[in-house]
Amino acid sequence: QAIVHVSAPFVAGSVPAPDVDRTRHPSGIVPTLQNVVATVNLGCPLDLKRITMRARNAEYNPKRFTAVIMRLLDPKTTALIFASGKIVVTGAKSEEAARLAARKYARIVQKIDFPAARFADFRVQNMVASCDVRFAIRLEGLA
Repeated sequence: QAIVHVSAPFVAGSVPAPDVDRTRHPSGIVPTLQNVVATVNLGCPLDLKRITMRARNAEYNPKRFTAVIMRLLDPKTTALIFASGKIVVTGAKSEEAARLAARKYARIVQKIDFPAARFADFRVQNMVASCDVRFAIRLEGLA
């Protein structure tokens, strides 16, 4: 399932961008991916305190949330790492970037002293895209 958020400012006489391939997008409207959420299973239990102590880009506050929050700059993503060995990756701009980020998080965990961690069951869970439809959308008229 995909949720598409629509940005719709009205510009009189607006035309599609000149670089739009009309054979692929006959309307001239091209959705742009904003966020890809994916999951991966490392297949082994994790000690979240040990991960937090040994990784510089990790934060863990068990009173606030039950997962380690870890961030990467390239690709710019955030991961939620759970004690069950499951990881949720958010913030990627493409499926490929989400997969690369998930592999990097898995490798970081492996190097922290979890050699049993394996990259398995990668799955895209959600994608968010936006587009300019070049006309006003009156939401109250759709209710």
